[in-house]
This record gives sequence, C-alpha cells and structure tokens, in this order.
Amino acid sequence: MNIALPIITLIVGLLGGFFIGVFYLRKQMTRMQNDPDMLQKVAKQMGYNLNGKQMQRAQQMLKNQNPPARGQAPANRAPKRKK
Repeated sequence: MNIALPIITLIVGLLGGFFIGVFYLRKQMTRMQNDPDMLQKVAKQMGYNLNGKQMQRAQQMLKNQNPPARGQAPANRAPKRKK
C-alpha cells in the first residue's frame, strides 16, 4: 500500500495535467483564431513577420483545423462517394 498509493497519485496527476493542458491549448487556439494581434505576437516569437495576406491564410488554416461543434457536419468537406 505504501508503494501503490504514490504511483496511483502520480498517474492520476499526469492524466489530469494532460487533460487540463489540452483544454487550455484548445482555448488559446480559439482565441488566436479570433484575435489577429495574438496570432501576430506568436508568429513574431517564432521568428516570422506576417503580412496581411499571410495573416488571413494563417487564420483560415486555424479555422479549418478546429473540429466542428457536436452535432454539426464539417462545412469544408465534400460528401463521401459510394463505390
């Protein structure tokens, strides 16, 4: 019991931290998609200087990467063809 409890606590902590991190990252990506200043700031931190056209492309790419809300079909995908 003295060995199992710390191991279980470690595993639960790692899983909890992972899911909190994923939630936070998704929230930041959504904010970045809607806020061009934040996107520009991140690009500068990575060493890129985006002009207006590149900024629009980056925002569009972020928009296309986000999964659709539950119950909604993706708008940018064509229906599958039957063979």
